[in-house]
Amino acid sequence: MMGMNAKRRLKSIRFHIGACALGFLMIYPLLWLLASSFKSNETMFLDTYSLIPKVWAGGKNYASGFAGVGGVKFSTFFFNSLVVTVVGTLGCVVTSLFAAYALSRIKFRFSAFWFGCVMMTMMIPPQVMVVPQYIILKKIGLIDTRTALVLPWFFGGAFFIFLMVQFFRGIPRELDEAAEIDGCGRIGILFRILIPVVKPAIVTSSIFAFYWIWQDFFQPLIFMNSAKRFTIPLALNMYLDPNSYNNYGGLFAMSVISLLPVIVFFIIFQRYLVDGIAMDGIKG
Repeated sequence: MMGMNAKRRLKSIRFHIGACALGFLMIYPLLWLLASSFKSNETMFLDTYSLIPKVWAGGKNYASGFAGVGGVKFSTFFFNSLVVTVVGTLGCVVTSLFAAYALSRIKFRFSAFWFGCVMMTMMIPPQVMVVPQYIILKKIGLIDTRTALVLPWFFGGAFFIFLMVQFFRGIPRELDEAAEIDGCGRIGILFRILIPVVKPAIVTSSIFAFYWIWQDFFQPLIFMNSAKRFTIPLALNMYLDPNSYNNYGGLFAMSVISLLPVIVFFIIFQRYLVDGIAMDGIKG
């Protein structure tokens, strides 16, 4: 009996050691980024893999990072990203929700065809869509404005529409019929009956949309011309100048700051996501 307990204890120790080692490998890039934000530019690449700086220069790095680049403070870049991401996420999730509701719960001709067209757009690289978007935005005079970065997201996302359609299809239509008998219209059915049930899909879509818009580099690169309207991903690239001085300390410091909203957003909504999926699984 004691031998079996010893084997179980040894197996548990091995498991925890392996899990800790794997966890460390997974978070090492984040730890390296955080440690590098406290290293001086002179010793940055002398102890590349070390997580303990030889020369501490955190105050200088964060001060130079917040001072900005190109005559624009980092707070301006942060505000641009925050506005574009929040508004874009809201618009993308809302329009995807309405589109999914129409494709899954409302009967109209060729609904299956239009849903197939939406799904086919998932096979188109987003870089290809930038060209027609640029032409349209150029003709209506929105290039070099924050609206140019937000407006394309207001047409929804194929992945989010697909995700919500699958959730909607899992809800019995008898709920819609019962709500109609009670006098609810289509909008009332959506907001009172369906949205509380598809909350996991809405939260998941919000998390992905927030992350994708926040870290988007390509669209701001194409649509923006003025440095004062740059978002964080585009602004971080300006901290490196091969023709003059590369501010690696400021770059890493502001990279740490740029990660905070994403981490905070995920932590806040993770509980709702996990609870919603658990409730949906228990119900199923």
